[in-house]
Parts: sequence; C-alpha cells; structure tokens
Amino acid sequence: MLNRQHIDPGLYRDAMSRYAGHVQLVTTALGEARRGVTITAACSVSDNPASVLVCLNNTNVKNEIFWRSGIFALNSLGAHHQGVADAFSGRSNLENEDRFSSARFETLATGAPVLADALAVFDCRVTDIKEMPTHNVLFGEVAAVRFTEIHPALLYLNRDYHTI
Repeated sequence: MLNRQHIDPGLYRDAMSRYAGHVQLVTTALGEARRGVTITAACSVSDNPASVLVCLNNTNVKNEIFWRSGIFALNSLGAHHQGVADAFSGRSNLENEDRFSSARFETLATGAPVLADALAVFDCRVTDIKEMPTHNVLFGEVAAVRFTEIHPALLYLNRDYHTI
C-alpha cells in the first residue's frame, strides 16, 4: 500500500498555478442538451489507438452530462479564443446557451459540439471513466480529428492567460 501524505488543497492549487497548461474547451451533447467547460487538465494518452484524457470536476452536477453522453470533443484554444475561454469558464456568468453563442460550433463524427476554428479538435467516444475524489478522468478514443493553420496557443499560467 502507498504511504500517502496529506497536502493542503490550497497549497497544492498555488503550486499548480505555476504549471503552464494549454487552455482547452471540452464539450458534449446529449439529445438537445449541450455542455462546455474550459479546462487545462487534458493530454494525449496514446497514438494507437488515438486517445486523450480530460479531467472534469465531479462535484458540479452540470458535468453529469459528460458521464452520461458517452462522447466529448477536446478543442484546443488559440490566443484569439480568450473570450470563449472566459465564457465557458464561468467568469462571464453567461447562461449555457449564451456560452455556445459566443462562437461558431459544428459537429464531426460523434455529435459533440466542436469549435469551428479551434487550433485542433479531438472528437471522442468515452472508453473509460476513472472516479477520483474531486474529479473524474474521462478517457476517449478519437473518432475524428481536425486542425487549422498554426496560430499562437492560449496558455494559462499564474492564474492568467498567456500566448506562445
């Protein structure tokens, strides 16, 4: 058994704020309902089969649509998407459909909403969900991928946006 040491959650969040992350928008749909969340906790798992993972807060009941839908799209945001990132992070206090009105969305293979001008889109079918204390880790096999010309990426570091 692992010897676990308790780290204060606030101290952990302060340390993680120094960890640069690419800002992503993860989206899903179930029937007519749609949901999108701005995240930085996402990464590649494998290229064969092509797979990614995303981490979503499991204490927010609105995120339950992700566990039930079986699909999600991971949309990589560029510098020009800061308004979209704010809309889906809750900073702008927009209602759900107003968030989706902040940009143009379409669908690819799974029916999950994809940002039309995302730097890269990974349209996925959920293959596994790992429940953790505060977050669920969704593993998705990529059903379709699309990317645009190379543009500056939107990063989050020290609790603020940056671009490279």
